[in-house]
Amino acid sequence: MTEPAARLQKLIAHSGIASRRGAEEMIKAGRVTVDGVPAHLGQKVIPEEAVVEVDGVRLPIRPDLVYYLVNKPSGVVSTASDPQGRPTVVDLVPSQPRIYPVGRLDADSEGLLLLTNDGDLTNLLTHPSHGVLKTYAVLVEGAPAPAEVRRLETGVDLEDGPAAAVSARLLGTSRGRARLEMVLGEGRNREVRRLCDAIGYPVVRLFRTSIGPVKDPLLKSGSFRPLTIEEVRSLYAAATVM
Repeated sequence: MTEPAARLQKLIAHSGIASRRGAEEMIKAGRVTVDGVPAHLGQKVIPEEAVVEVDGVRLPIRPDLVYYLVNKPSGVVSTASDPQGRPTVVDLVPSQPRIYPVGRLDADSEGLLLLTNDGDLTNLLTHPSHGVLKTYAVLVEGAPAPAEVRRLETGVDLEDGPAAAVSARLLGTSRGRARLEMVLGEGRNREVRRLCDAIGYPVVRLFRTSIGPVKDPLLKSGSFRPLTIEEVRSLYAAATVM
């Protein structure tokens, strides 16, 4: 059922980005648009239909939208259901409303994953043309030399075409293994693992530490938390900056 029209400043205030007075000041200053047109005080909009932007960045105003950040453990699959009966990331969050993972992490990979029912944000974050950066902490077998690590940035040939990390750096080595930090702008299947395999250093452990500007080193494995409105807007900003 569609929500009735509501005053714009009330919706902005309910989003948490500003007080009602602050929202009014934003509108008067010309910082708010509705469907690309400058907003005016007293304007009413239907939350499920209007595209509201503040300073050019989308502001989620639909009351039914939820956003969760999950720290996915190894062995949990990044789908809403699994025919093999394995645990899924959806099992880690409340069952209502129904939400879906944004992109994926391999079952044997760990780290941060977003779940939401915001289809617009999902499309922006998963479309290759937007290239929202994701950072990974990678433990590999062996001790690659700096020149070998640079190959991850200059590019290697994979079976589905050339691929490269946006950046890759060696953090240290110990007991025959090396710790790398890799930043990728694509989301190809098992891309980090395949890149490391291509230079001869297979991945032992893979952990995603950030999705665009969103990170949380204190979030425990298997736990989740709602995103703040500032984090949601930062994801919209990261995905629309291209």
